[in-house]
Amino acid sequence: MTEMTATQKINQITFKQQLRTYKRDPFSLLLVFLTYLCAILTIGVLFLLVGYILIKGVPHLSRDLFALNYTSENVSLFPALINTILIVFLSLLVAVPLGIFSAVYLTEYAKKGNKLVGLVRITAETLSGIPSIIYGLFGLLFFVGSLGMGYSILAGSLTLSIMILPLIIRTTEEALSAVPNSYREGSYALGAGKMRTVFQIVLPSAMPGILAGIILAIGRIVGESAALIYTAGTVADIPGDLLSSGRTLAVHMYALSTEGMHVDQAYATAVVLIIVVIIINWLSSVSMKKLVKG
Repeated sequence: MTEMTATQKINQITFKQQLRTYKRDPFSLLLVFLTYLCAILTIGVLFLLVGYILIKGVPHLSRDLFALNYTSENVSLFPALINTILIVFLSLLVAVPLGIFSAVYLTEYAKKGNKLVGLVRITAETLSGIPSIIYGLFGLLFFVGSLGMGYSILAGSLTLSIMILPLIIRTTEEALSAVPNSYREGSYALGAGKMRTVFQIVLPSAMPGILAGIILAIGRIVGESAALIYTAGTVADIPGDLLSSGRTLAVHMYALSTEGMHVDQAYATAVVLIIVVIIINWLSSVSMKKLVKG
C-alpha cells in the first residue's frame, strides 16, 4: 500500500477534530445529520425521477419518432427538436447581451445608493416570480397581436427572452460582485481604464457565475410550454421562417400526453428532452471555457 499524502493526513486530522467537536456538542451532530439526510433525499428524488422517465421512455424510442415529417401515425418529435434548438438560440441571442450589459451597468457604473438601481433590482426580482403563463398572455397581446407577428417562432423567442432576462441579470450581478476589488484596483494601477478593466479583467473572472445563470436560463427555456402555446403555437412542422408557427419538445410532449393516445411516445420525448438539455449545457460549458482561456 502507498503512503498517505500530506493532504490525506490533514483531512484525517480534520475529520478526527470534527468528531471530537460533535461529541461535545450533540446539536452540531444533529445539524450535520440533517444536512446529509437532505442531500441524500434530494439526490434520491432526482435519480428517481430521471430513472422513472428512462424506464418508461427508452423502450419506446424508435426510428419513426425521428422521422423528418410529423404525421398522426409516427408522431415524430424531430420538428419539435429543431424548433427547440432554434428557440433556445434566438432567446439567448436577445437575453444574454441585454442581461449581461444591464448587470455590468448596475454593478460597475451605477452610483451606490442610486434609487433607480434599487428599483431595477426590485423589478427584476418581482419578474422572476411571475408565472410563465402571464408571460404567455403578454406575448399573445403584444408580439402576436400588437406587433402582428402571429403565432411564430420569433414571438415565442422574444417572450422567453423577457422571461429569462431577470434571471440572467441577477446571476450576472452576483458573479460580478463576487470578483475581488483588488482585481479592479490592480488594473487601474497599471493604467487601464474603466471599460478595459470591466471587459478584460472583471467579466472573464465572473464567467463561471455568468455561465451558471445562462445554463439555468436554458433549462427554463427548454422546459417551457405554457408561454409558448400562446405565442409560438402548436404546429408540428419545421418552420419555413421565423414568422412560422412551431412547437417545442415540451409542447410536443404536453400535446401527446393530453391527447391520451400516445402516452408512451410522450415519455420517449421526455428522454430526448433530457438528453438535449445535457448536450446544450455541455456545449455551453465547453464554449465558455474556451472563451475564458482565449
